[in-house]
Amino acid sequence: MMNDENYLKTKTLIKALINNIMAPPPDLTVSQWADKYRRLSSESSAEPGQWRTDRAPYQREILDSVNDPTLEKVIIMSSAQVGKTELLLNTVGYHIDYDPAPIMLMQPTETLAKNFSKERLAPMLRDSPTLRGKVADVKSRDGGNTVLQKSFAGGYIALVGANAPSGLASRPIRILLADEVDRFPASAGTEGDPIALAEKRTNNFYNRKKVFVSTPTDEETSRIYKEFLGSTQEYYHLPCPNCNEYQPLQWGQIKFDTVTMSCEFCGFHFDEYRWKHQKGKWVAKNPGAKARGFHLNELLSPWKKWLEIIEDFKSAKKNGIETFKVWVNTSLGEVWKQKGAGVKDKMLIDRRETYGCEVPNDVVVLTAGVDVQDNRLEYEIVGWGVGKESWGIKYGVILGDPGQDFVWKELDSVLFDTYERKDGQKLNVSTTCVDSGGHHTKKVYAYCSQREINRVWAIKGKGGEGIPYIRIPKKRNDAGAYLFILGVDVGKDEIVSRLKAPNEQNGYCHFPLEPEKGYNEEYFNGLTAEHKVKNTLKNGQSVFKWELKKSGARNEPFDLRNYASAALEIYNPNLEKLKEFLTGNTEMPTKTPQKRVRKKRRVVSKGIK
Repeated sequence: MMNDENYLKTKTLIKALINNIMAPPPDLTVSQWADKYRRLSSESSAEPGQWRTDRAPYQREILDSVNDPTLEKVIIMSSAQVGKTELLLNTVGYHIDYDPAPIMLMQPTETLAKNFSKERLAPMLRDSPTLRGKVADVKSRDGGNTVLQKSFAGGYIALVGANAPSGLASRPIRILLADEVDRFPASAGTEGDPIALAEKRTNNFYNRKKVFVSTPTDEETSRIYKEFLGSTQEYYHLPCPNCNEYQPLQWGQIKFDTVTMSCEFCGFHFDEYRWKHQKGKWVAKNPGAKARGFHLNELLSPWKKWLEIIEDFKSAKKNGIETFKVWVNTSLGEVWKQKGAGVKDKMLIDRRETYGCEVPNDVVVLTAGVDVQDNRLEYEIVGWGVGKESWGIKYGVILGDPGQDFVWKELDSVLFDTYERKDGQKLNVSTTCVDSGGHHTKKVYAYCSQREINRVWAIKGKGGEGIPYIRIPKKRNDAGAYLFILGVDVGKDEIVSRLKAPNEQNGYCHFPLEPEKGYNEEYFNGLTAEHKVKNTLKNGQSVFKWELKKSGARNEPFDLRNYASAALEIYNPNLEKLKEFLTGNTEMPTKTPQKRVRKKRRVVSKGIK
């Protein structure tokens, strides 16, 4: 029988064990969990080590909104450089360690999902001690843990691509995290809107949570913008160091010369340090909404200085509309308001200029595009200078059946001729893209495969959003040719941006007045034959598509400028170095950077230096 003293000691010990070991964990929010347990990895963070929410204090309320039991959806419309990916990772880590649940993390493509798993998720699981060991290593024998799915006690995390419908089906999800939703395809295969498919997987959970994150894109098609408009629309406000009136950091109030921001109330100017070291708060424009929505721009970021943002702005303005659009999306975190994509032919006709030579002196590289029709070949030779400034050199038509050899021999005389600059230096066409999409595909393949040494490449255009401009082939096709796939919509966007550019902007397009060069009214009618229009799909999503302004209009000049532009991207010369060489200020570069075919490089180049 235990005496009273031993009984009391045993009772005290058992009570201590219960309190210290068996007691429930302390009630933590996501930000508190991250501050206590999250470690940033050296390969995925510029500031490895212990996570500190106070490093970017605007993140605290966003993180903790995940813990609000009355809230189902959180929207984050943001610029780059504000830590939005870390917000998702902290949410994942919190639920693995503290509140286990089935989680789905969506990326735009399955490839990006795999990259995220390897480059962002795996380092966090490895370097955060409280997570280490809770998810088995991919190399283990546990079949529940792969690159795209990781199981842990009480739940799992499935990483899926929005383009892969199989990854979105037949699994219950309580926590849905969707990253870069504006890059999601309009439909997951033939299954419909990928976000709608994923949301259906959360219906069985009363405590479901959905977090949508993205940099916005076009106003008409942006998913995150539409979600944000239906949310509380919250902006982070900071008090003026002088009058204490709260306001968001706004680009329109930034002063370039002093790198300061003026207060919209008292007008005083303060530098970045003074503004950012004030204690801020989130202010809602639409407080009655069910979903919480947060907007972030780079001006708030502790990792991007205002001076850098100003320099980025100046560079983007100089490089044209498409580059400036990216800056608006990724620096301001704002949608691009489409003002109509297309250009008027009369404007281009009226600005033609007299060259007085075959090739102006500022041209350092020539490229060509060739379009194959049933009864002719059409071609354009384009000259390129620094900043991708361009000059139309020659536009022409070779009449005849492309099934006959004489037509292609005449094309040889165009592509392999020499073209003389005003200063007497002679240039050859460096790269040519020939369209293979018509009725003479085999003839195109044969022509191009025999002229690889001259960088004459077969291409095939592919329309639609999300397709990269240049897809480099890894091997020859069955006909023995290297076939480059062109995302023609990307090229058309860039061409229209350049056609609209003012003379002082990079990418400005020159056209000759001399009639023998081929740039007549018919050419400009074809160059401006298409415009970008909005189409609404069956699932309600909007997409932009290039279409003819008038049915039956000829658009070969637009296509040819696209092919010649793609040829420049494939060749990828150093335009600045070539200009220095041609003006006699430097020796010829021993190696001109090129995007070469990666496999069988020696076969493609055949010894070309």
